[in-house]
Order: sequence, then C-alpha cells, then structure tokens
Amino acid sequence: MSGINYVSKETLEQMKAEPTQLKTVGRAEIARQIAEAREKGDLKENAEYDAAKEAQGHHEAKVAQLETAIASARILDTKDIDLSKVSVLSKVKVLNHNTKKSIAYFLVSEKEADLKLGKISVTSPIGKGLLGKKIGEVVEINVPSGTLKFTIENISL
Repeated sequence: MSGINYVSKETLEQMKAEPTQLKTVGRAEIARQIAEAREKGDLKENAEYDAAKEAQGHHEAKVAQLETAIASARILDTKDIDLSKVSVLSKVKVLNHNTKKSIAYFLVSEKEADLKLGKISVTSPIGKGLLGKKIGEVVEINVPSGTLKFTIENISL
C-alpha cells in the first residue's frame, strides 16, 4: 500500500489490534522457538534455529508494514462523502453493458476489500475506473480479461 489509505473508523480499530497482537503474543512465540532451537546445540548447523530467526525477520517486517499502513490511514466519515460522484466508501450501482445486468459495488480501501460482500478496492482496476464518475456516465475499464463497459446508475452510502 502506498500513499494515504482511507478507511472507516471501525477498520482503523481492527488495523491497530493486529500489530499489538503480533508484538505481544507473536514475539513471545518466536522467542520461545529461538530459545528451543538454541538448546539443540551448535548454531552453525542448526536448521531449526535458522528457520526461527528467518520467521522472526518476516514477523518484524509484517509488524512494520502494518504500522506503516496505520500511519498512512485517514478516517473517512460518511457525512463527509460527496455523493455527486463516486468516491471511497460510496456504494455505486452500475449497469454492465456486456451482461445487461446491474451490480452494486461498495468502494473501500485495500484493507477492507471483500468481493463476496461486494466491497472492491479503490486501487483495483474497476475501483480506479469508477472513482470520480457521475450518475449517467458511461465508463470503459480495462481489466485482465478485457474491457468492461458500465453505466453509472446510482451513488449512495
């Protein structure tokens, strides 16, 4: 993730809980694994020790990544959202010209995206293509499988 990450207040709280968990329980578990591997003898030829130290490096990198995401997070309040155009945390109903069916997407941050719930990331090809568009606009979006053509039918919360 790069730049500012717009999230809801609830998502930010969830994001803050994960590094705390990793710093306490996660670090303690890795320290236990390192100590256990260290007890098994010569560290030069100890594969368990090497694996535990590598796991520690990955763990610390994940903590750093999460802390960076939290630092770049900005809370968006639904009352601040402009419904005259598609934006983060807005729900947009589009008509797919290929299938002739309407579908609704809820545009969210990468962290909140869940296609099964209709939540797509604003950094996804469809999310990027819909951002800033107004009701009635026809949008052509290039996706890995080809080009999709949508008409913006409605924008809501």
